[in-house]
Amino acid sequence: MKLAVTAQGRDLDSPVDPRFGRARYFLLIDTETGQVTACDNAQNLNAVQGAGVQAAQTVVRLGAEGVLTGNVGPKAFATLQAGKVAIYPAVTGTVREALEAFRSGRLQPAAKPNVEGHWA
Repeated sequence: MKLAVTAQGRDLDSPVDPRFGRARYFLLIDTETGQVTACDNAQNLNAVQGAGVQAAQTVVRLGAEGVLTGNVGPKAFATLQAGKVAIYPAVTGTVREALEAFRSGRLQPAAKPNVEGHWA
């Protein structure tokens, strides 16, 4: 399975970024091979609007089947769902810790966004 994890840095020991649309990086992780690819999300860091939708479109294009993140708003959530990407919000700690929580079954996919749009 391919997972996209919002991250503040480029490796597994980076903190999970609590922001989906304005995350610094998406770490694309193949859970079968262990391959990790850092994908820069700089285009959305200072976007006036639309950061969540654009980030969701990027994640879908990357082929992710799931997203581990801190928070996701309604527009990004809808875009990810349309792309058949499972959303696992309220993730904290490092990317490595989030991946372990996912592998051990401690994370559950969300049925709805966990924040309103345009939160800081």
